[in-house]
Amino acid sequence: MKRGEDRTVAEMSFWEHLDVFRGVLIKATITIAICGIAAFLFKEEVFSIILAPKSSNFITYNFFDEVGYWLGLPESDDFSVQLINTGLANQFVIHMKTSIYVGVLLSSPYIIYLLFMFITPALYANERKYSFWVACSGYVMFVLGVLLSYFLIFPLTFRFLGTYQVRDDVVNMITLQSYVDTMMIINLLIGIVFELPVLCWLLAKLGLLSASFMCRFRKHAIVVILIISAIITPTSDVFTLLLVSLPVWLLYEISILIVKMVPRYSGNSEG
Repeated sequence: MKRGEDRTVAEMSFWEHLDVFRGVLIKATITIAICGIAAFLFKEEVFSIILAPKSSNFITYNFFDEVGYWLGLPESDDFSVQLINTGLANQFVIHMKTSIYVGVLLSSPYIIYLLFMFITPALYANERKYSFWVACSGYVMFVLGVLLSYFLIFPLTFRFLGTYQVRDDVVNMITLQSYVDTMMIINLLIGIVFELPVLCWLLAKLGLLSASFMCRFRKHAIVVILIISAIITPTSDVFTLLLVSLPVWLLYEISILIVKMVPRYSGNSEG
């Protein structure tokens, strides 16, 4: 099967393609709006999940307490950070922003499907197969990144910074906006960073990347990882920097193993 086999797709003009893409955007926007409205209506359930890491009974803290108990380490103190609001309309704005964020996450599988169906007619048969797996694996890696951030990176970051005091008489007053913005940014950026193995696989498939090249520049990559982690980390502390850069470095090492096993792309074969 060759590119453009579909006669209607092959004969479409630029403006007709643009019109089809506009339809994709409209469908994606409507889906996000529906999911966002649902998230807005289920405020209690959504914020019970979002605000869970601020309490000491969060699943991550309980897990580390159990590990510490079996290792004979002293039990950690209970903590609970009280969030404050400093603006008249801030809570409503944050509710709206969070609903949109959740709406995008919930509708992302359908949005990826729409984009995949939009580009599929312009691909060769073997390219369609590769693009399908790239889309699926990319989404899975993004979800894994968000989950890792929610259950590990953000809770440990918040617990460390939220309870850190230079003196006992200096009390931390953390705003709801700071909490939610930090969580959203870290979750989103870690999800994007988790696309590294998929990107490396694709570049290796196209013959643009090799495992020997990645090994040769491993030290340079570590420096780049630290720089990128410092940029994407919304806080400026070393603890969060290391907490973010460690999984990214592990992803780089995993990507090397993946690239080693990837056969080169064979060109415009029909597959």
